[in-house]
Amino acid sequence: MRMALLSAILVLSGLLPDADPQEAQRFIGHWKLISYQQESTSGEVTEPFGKDPIGRISYDAGGHMSAQLMRNNRPKFSSSDPRRGTDAEIRGAFTEFAAYYGTYTVDERAGTVAHRIEAAWFPNWIGTVQVRHYKFSGNRLILRANLPAGPSVFVWERL
Repeated sequence: MRMALLSAILVLSGLLPDADPQEAQRFIGHWKLISYQQESTSGEVTEPFGKDPIGRISYDAGGHMSAQLMRNNRPKFSSSDPRRGTDAEIRGAFTEFAAYYGTYTVDERAGTVAHRIEAAWFPNWIGTVQVRHYKFSGNRLILRANLPAGPSVFVWERL
């Protein structure tokens, strides 16, 4: 009852303008990354961060979100100073990791959640809106995205 009232207040205040209070409430919490798959233009399905990626995505009742995901067991740099990594080490660390935070809104009719990016590991995303199609299945949240590298599917499990 408290969460429904809080969600209704957020919608009425404009913090979650397109959200149905009940649907938006389902996002609230912390989620563990189970899988990340991407389809190339030729139709090949790959796992960009390997078979056992790790990550978290979090949504709060105030309309804020954050996401971090990466390949599990990434190689360590030869130096203990991240600014002194080799070009190959830095490239690997950047391409096998993703993180961003910002605000979000849920559009139940469209079946989408929009992430409004305030800060990101990839500078080109800052100030953009990243739209994800969503579906809930038991204790899992499935997000589908049309990324430049191809359509992607992220499966998250509630913690």
